[in-house]
Amino acid sequence: MCQEGLTKHVSYDIVKDVEDIKLFYSELLVFIIRRLHLSFWRFEKGKGFMVETLYRQRGKFARRFVHTGMATLAGLGIIIAPIVAKEFPGRSVNPWEVNIQPMVLSAFAENADMQTVISDVRDKIIEYKVQSGDTLSRVAEKFGVSLETIRWQNNLTKDAIKEGQILKILPVTGVSHTVKKGDTVYSIAKLYDTSPQAVVDFPFNTFSNDETFELAIGQVIIIPDGVMPKEQPAVRIRQITPNAGTVVASGNFVWPTAGTITQRFVWYHKGIDIANSGMPDVLAADSGTVVTSGWTNVGYGNYVVIDHGNGYRTLYGHMQTIYVVAGQTVARGSRIGKMGSTGRSTGPHTHFEVILNGVYINPLNVLK
Repeated sequence: MCQEGLTKHVSYDIVKDVEDIKLFYSELLVFIIRRLHLSFWRFEKGKGFMVETLYRQRGKFARRFVHTGMATLAGLGIIIAPIVAKEFPGRSVNPWEVNIQPMVLSAFAENADMQTVISDVRDKIIEYKVQSGDTLSRVAEKFGVSLETIRWQNNLTKDAIKEGQILKILPVTGVSHTVKKGDTVYSIAKLYDTSPQAVVDFPFNTFSNDETFELAIGQVIIIPDGVMPKEQPAVRIRQITPNAGTVVASGNFVWPTAGTITQRFVWYHKGIDIANSGMPDVLAADSGTVVTSGWTNVGYGNYVVIDHGNGYRTLYGHMQTIYVVAGQTVARGSRIGKMGSTGRSTGPHTHFEVILNGVYINPLNVLK
């Protein structure tokens, strides 16, 4: 019996020890979970506070953090640069021991076979007095511009120049333009076959408003790499459409021609373009009096302007032939010309504008 009682007592102690171990690990697990939960809660609280602070300051601190981080990375790079440099095969030069004293290049250095070209950066148009022995090509080479640039600027039809003659020289190859009413950077760039960005990027062109690139009437701007448009002879106007007598505008506009709209009304393009390879007739959108009929160098080519007498005016550009003359009256829908590609045009089309009391409006808003 004593032996049996002893065995039971030992078994009881083992079971109790196992339960104590289980309890210990259970409590330890609860403790760890609580500590982790508390740490996670503190981390989330700190993160929330930081996010709220950054949001409240609109990135004020974020920029500082970014800059600090970049500065730290740069400093780390400087510190480990010598170590990394020594790891390259065959590399035994310490980068911090390299002689970095500046070298001055001189045109008089021994055994130096080179020429020094001095670039004279000019910010405006200058006048040059032709010297003895000068030719147009030599003058162009001297100032680093093209022959055409000098020809265009001085209205030269021949290359012959004489001593004492005054030539206007542009600072770069291209053309100059005197701003007129209605001119924009976009219209000027289109006129001289270049990009608006080239006009804006030229550092000596100034603007009344640097945000909208507004130009002042009368100012002279430089169009780098611009090409002077070829002047086309004025069209021979034939009055095919007779005078309509007394007319009264209806206020309803008909389409000026048949075709496809290739360019719509936007702030830098004040009308719509209607293209048609068949080049049909151009019609008066409404009754009125022809106030302009002929050629213009502005870009419209052969064009017609009609005053409708009710605050409206319409313009029709790029015509091949004009059928009306200034001063005559036309009825709504009567022929005023034939579609063409004169002026600043890349193909047969009619440029159509509608002006109401001096303000350009979208023609699609009034066409029926």
